Order: sequence, then C-alpha cells, then structure tokens
Amino acid sequence: MDRKSREVSVIVPVYNSQESLASLVARLKGVLESCNNAFEVILINDDSLDDSWHVICGLIDTYDFVKGFNLMRNYGQHNALLVGIRAARYDIIVTIDDDLQHPPEEIPRLLETLDEGYDVVYGRPQAEQHGLWRNLASQVTKMVFRSVMDVKIARNVSAFRAFRTPLRDAFSDYRGCYPSIDVLLTWATKRFAVIVVKHMPRKQGTSNYTFVKLVIHALNMLTGFSTLPLRIASFLGFAFTFFGFCILVYVIGRYLMSGTPVAGFPFLASIIAIFAGVQLFSLGIIGEYLARMHLRLMDRPGYVIREKRENVKDK
Repeated sequence: MDRKSREVSVIVPVYNSQESLASLVARLKGVLESCNNAFEVILINDDSLDDSWHVICGLIDTYDFVKGFNLMRNYGQHNALLVGIRAARYDIIVTIDDDLQHPPEEIPRLLETLDEGYDVVYGRPQAEQHGLWRNLASQVTKMVFRSVMDVKIARNVSAFRAFRTPLRDAFSDYRGCYPSIDVLLTWATKRFAVIVVKHMPRKQGTSNYTFVKLVIHALNMLTGFSTLPLRIASFLGFAFTFFGFCILVYVIGRYLMSGTPVAGFPFLASIIAIFAGVQLFSLGIIGEYLARMHLRLMDRPGYVIREKRENVKDK
C-alpha cells in the first residue's frame, strides 16, 4: 500500500496529562503528515483531575485534525478507548498512551507491518521503563492475556497498537462494563503481529496503572472473557472429591487391618478446614460470574459522554 493512501485515526485516552498533551499532538502531527494522506487525533478525557480537558479544548482550537471527548466520570482506559474506536472515521486505528513513553515516531513502523497483511500490530517495548512491582503486575496480566486471547503473541500485547477499523464490527454491540480491547480484537481476527519499539522514561507525572489496578484488570479479564476460573473450580471439586475418597479408604482400611479407627481431633479438623476452604473458593468464583451477569442484566453503560468538541474547520 502506498503510504500516502493511508487514512489513520489516532486514539489517545487521557488522564491527568495536561503537561504532555501539547508535545504529543505536535509530534503526532509531524509524523502523520509525513506518512498518511488523511488523519485525525481523538483525545478522550477520562475525567482527569487536572486541567487536561482545557488543554484538549485549546488543542482543538489550534489543530483542525484534533477531536475531543469528555467523559462524565472515570471509566478506565479501555472504556475510553472504546469511545475513540467507535468514533474513528478512517480505515486504520492507532492507539497510543498520553505520557509519551511510546514515541509517536514509531507509528510508521506499525503501519508498514500492518501493510504486510496483518490485521493487528503491537509495538512491544524493548525494555519497559517501570518499577519492579509494575513490571511484575504487567507480566501477570500478560499471562492472563495468553489464557484468554488464545493467540501466540498474547504476552507481547501493549497499549501501543495499530489495527484495521473494520475489526470493530465484531464488537459493535458489546456493552460490558469491563472491556479489554485486546480480547475484543480476537473476536474478529487471528492475524496478529508484534514489533519491538522504543520505550521512553516517563518525564511528567506517575503511571496511573498501579500493581493493584493491573491485578484487578487481569481478574476482570479472566471472569469477563474466559471460563478458566470455573474450570479451575470444577477441577478442584473433582480433585478433592478424589482426595476425600482416598481418606475414606484409608480410614476403613486401617480399621479393618488394626481394629482401631484413626484417632485425633486435629486430623478431623484439618480435613474439614481443607474441604470448607475449597468450597468457599469455588463459591467465590461462581459469585464473581453471577455478579457480572447481574451487571449485564442491569444494562449499565460502559461510559457516558459529557461533551464532544471538534474544530469547526473540520466540519
């Protein structure tokens, strides 16, 4: 594909990034003008606590290719991405974080790989510039991705991705409260690719993804897009049923061979505690699924838009 024939929508979820937005948009402008025929930048303010929305409004007044959405409250990165994905009007979508850790100058490499016949291309950081706990949580999350996504490159997913806009048709009716863009993309295709890109140190602010938030996100993916926890509960049920049967054989066998039962309250108490713990664990897993079914039945929206802004020159 001729690079000048590309039309690209760049989507940026924004949260407390007033200091980096101007630089990000300026760099995106230079990159996109050099490698695309038409482009737009969609900034989604996820109810930032700073002046990010006012900065976005200023950028919209300055650049005719910038659009902005201001959400009613904080819905999370993936819900914010859904807003931009559904609003994108061009054939290719690029998602990038707002903190400049993913250099916009790497976007042409994503697009060139996409031109090779892939539907989704991830930019995997050569070396992530995060702390120990954040990196550990990221690895746990990617392990969960691998079990949920069922694709070989699942452990290489990142927020820096390019994909073909028609893929969104596969999840156009999705209304869950806890989406995962990467999992939703697997509903449409298995043609994924990954390239190694630069990953820069964060210059302003701190990451909004803490260890706890990443773990919660992983749990949301497991219970929202996979039956693996239920299978684990079933396996534990079968395993401990077999374990209980073995204990019964041992108790009866000892009585028949020696004429004395198994003595001791500690033995009985330990067995009861083990089985009770497994039962409560399994019930907890089932409860998580029931809670999600309850939320889906309430038809709770994943996001609500407070305001949309665009430059009048773009109309």
